[in-house]
Amino acid sequence: MKFEISVIDYFSAAHNLRQYQGKCENIHGHNFKVKITLGANSLDKTGMVYDFHYVKEVLKKTLKVLDHSHLNKLPYFGRVNPTSENIAKFIFNKLKAKINKRTRKLIKVTVWETESNEASYQE
Repeated sequence: MKFEISVIDYFSAAHNLRQYQGKCENIHGHNFKVKITLGANSLDKTGMVYDFHYVKEVLKKTLKVLDHSHLNKLPYFGRVNPTSENIAKFIFNKLKAKINKRTRKLIKVTVWETESNEASYQE
């Protein structure tokens, strides 16, 4: 992709990691930071990859499902361990149908659980 834009938002949630040997197997919480990156090889008629306002709204609605929840109790994370990697994949899959167009694509979702620990997912 020749052009990329990114939007960042946040959510707070609790989780516990199953099949993990250590303190993270206990319920604990994070203030997660999420960055989504979109790309296009050409700009639309207004000179944009995507309208930032639209992208922010779609991301905010997606994160609302996760915000102030116990992730393990959500149906998806009842089957999938709520690691940062899997949270990034969950967000990516929720967003791609709303974002992807013929010439504009969701490239990557990055999730930080702390300022120094991040995980990304892209197809």
